[in-house]
Amino acid sequence: MLVLEAKLKGKQSQYNSIDEAIRTALFIRNKALRHWMDNKDVGKNDLQKLCAVLAKEFDFANNLNSMARQASADRAWFAIARFYDNCKAKKSGKKGFPRFKKRGHSVEYKTSGWKLSNDRRYIIFSDGFNIGKLKLVGTRDLSFYSIKQIKRIRIVKRADGYYCQFCVDVERTELHQHNGNQVGIDVGLEFFYTDSEGRTVENPRLLRKSEKSLKRKQRQVSKSKKGSSNRRKAVKKLAKKHLKVSRQRKDFAVKTARTLVQSNDLVVYEDLQVKNMVKNHHLAKSISDASWSLFTDWVDYYAKVFDTWAIAIAPHYTSQDCSVCGTRVKKSLSTRTHKCNECGTVMHRDHNAAIMILNRGLKSTVGHTESKACGQNDLYLGGETPLDKLAG
Repeated sequence: MLVLEAKLKGKQSQYNSIDEAIRTALFIRNKALRHWMDNKDVGKNDLQKLCAVLAKEFDFANNLNSMARQASADRAWFAIARFYDNCKAKKSGKKGFPRFKKRGHSVEYKTSGWKLSNDRRYIIFSDGFNIGKLKLVGTRDLSFYSIKQIKRIRIVKRADGYYCQFCVDVERTELHQHNGNQVGIDVGLEFFYTDSEGRTVENPRLLRKSEKSLKRKQRQVSKSKKGSSNRRKAVKKLAKKHLKVSRQRKDFAVKTARTLVQSNDLVVYEDLQVKNMVKNHHLAKSISDASWSLFTDWVDYYAKVFDTWAIAIAPHYTSQDCSVCGTRVKKSLSTRTHKCNECGTVMHRDHNAAIMILNRGLKSTVGHTESKACGQNDLYLGGETPLDKLAG
């Protein structure tokens, strides 16, 4: 699946209609979740049937396209199914019990309720909310794909406007000249990552660089009166700044991952449990700002696109063991140099860890040469669509 995105241009009345459609989709999602909580043995088909009942009971629900109502019920079922899977897998800690959502940011249509113009520059929505014709602004040309290839679309509301995402049924592949290069990478905070050849990529620290501006805008929100127009304007400016930082972070992760995969036939990285690592309150902000999970997700994705290998290995003792003789040299996080008393090896601890990661990755590929090895953090997970990962 390929997800293409374009910004929507229209009148304020059309934007208001989109907001109503988003609120209705959220209403149906929450109603489906309530139906599951109040009744036993409720399945996905039961939630689909509930959509027709809600359409008869509420006029505003009937205004939403029937397939859009079904897609909203599907969202509730995705949350329920994820909870069931976590329980069956006996996942430690919280199992992710489904929650009601207070605010919605998107509405999803399947194959009806919308129509593209012949030149693919406009989209027309034809359900009861009378959204009408909107202009598509973007660099991706939809003319390369037939209407049948577009399996579903989603309208997403963000701080800087409304966007339309198209989920296209096409496999993305790109040519790659295999050069035999193999690399292990150790992600960190001093450097974004260090590879097994000793090369480093600087940590951009995008949130840290924008922190001064974010604090100033946050103070403007706090000082303004609740419910006033000045507060709404200040909140919008703050949201736009956060959105910019988020986009910068994603842009850096995508470009860095693509460059890394293009340059190598095998990339080995640590399968870090970032959710547990951010419990360290001294490093939580820096770890979140580094966005390691986002980076490794894109490494896995581009490994599939370029038909190369990406392997995630367990991170245990990669920073402690010597890459030359295997001796375990215990060191704290503040110790940045690896010194082995057994073999006399001296190098940066991240460089040593990257070599260890590569060695373990090579060992894990023994006996699995017939198929491509991919990381454990796929870009598209479970029953969710690609749009679920990109909306927000």
